[in-house]
Amino acid sequence: MPSFAIGVDLGGTSLRISAVDEHGTLLEKVTTGTQVSKGRDFVIDEMCSVIESVVAKHKGKGGLLGIGIGVPGIIDLDTGMLYESPNLPGWDHYPVREEIERRLHTKVVLENDANAAALGEKWLGAARDYPSMCMLTLGTGVGGGIVLNERIWHGMTGMAGEVGHMNVEPGGHPCNCGSHGCIEQYASATAIVRMAREALANLRPDSTSILLRDISSDKEFSSRVVYQAAVQGDATAQDIYHKVGHALGITVADLINAFNLNMYVIGGGVASAWEAFAPSMMEEIKKRSFVYRNTGPDAKNNLGPKKTTIVTRALMGTDAGLFGAARLPMLGSEVVEHAH
Repeated sequence: MPSFAIGVDLGGTSLRISAVDEHGTLLEKVTTGTQVSKGRDFVIDEMCSVIESVVAKHKGKGGLLGIGIGVPGIIDLDTGMLYESPNLPGWDHYPVREEIERRLHTKVVLENDANAAALGEKWLGAARDYPSMCMLTLGTGVGGGIVLNERIWHGMTGMAGEVGHMNVEPGGHPCNCGSHGCIEQYASATAIVRMAREALANLRPDSTSILLRDISSDKEFSSRVVYQAAVQGDATAQDIYHKVGHALGITVADLINAFNLNMYVIGGGVASAWEAFAPSMMEEIKKRSFVYRNTGPDAKNNLGPKKTTIVTRALMGTDAGLFGAARLPMLGSEVVEHAH
């Protein structure tokens, strides 16, 4: 019978735990809230309790390969220490892996959540047929993960793949990282809402803008509302998504020029607005990447599918990180190894 692993997606508001067998079949998924306000020990205890319950239910069907956990923030891969996580206040310098292993008495692999999502898309999603890929996750912020020859690329200290803080506009909007003009300030859900509010502040009150009407009536004003207005033909909303595509195009072109990988995958909640930003993104990529112009699907000297640069949207949605986390213990040291 196939062995299985536990995948955990630990977020600031939700905790999701899955059992996945080595063929990629989802055996079970449990979703619950993350009660961060009750403290990290409470959250870890709750997580371990659910994990034990799921393992007990499935261990008769195959051996447990281990537990993989995707966590937002900066992790020391050697020690399993979470150094910093904006979404988990009070968790800085917390030995997450040690605490979980002490409770569960089994192997735990800790990973950055964006890296776990990239691995999930590599294993079962958009990049499943290719050995190397790069993924951008467009959510509240912008995350990234790089997989080279089946392995997550961690860099020297585990901080590789921070594509959200690549610069697209020198001197642009200030970013929480301390820089200005990061892609996170132009292509995240938070940025889209900010740009919409800025644009609407300059419109006349009697404007017929769909977006102005929606922002006045919708208490939950979100990037999805901006997207829906763009689909309905609102010029202000369409211009915002043009800016999103422009910024993404600069970033993806730089990544293509630097890495020359098979596939670049765009995921996260904002990726659902693909039709609104993809045209301007692709236009920018073609303009800025001579590598893409020579290796893209429309290149004159096309060298075949294995040597074509593909830019596409993710296929696995919010489950990418969950499957990627489960994949970690299956691959063992091959994946958790990093550059020194």
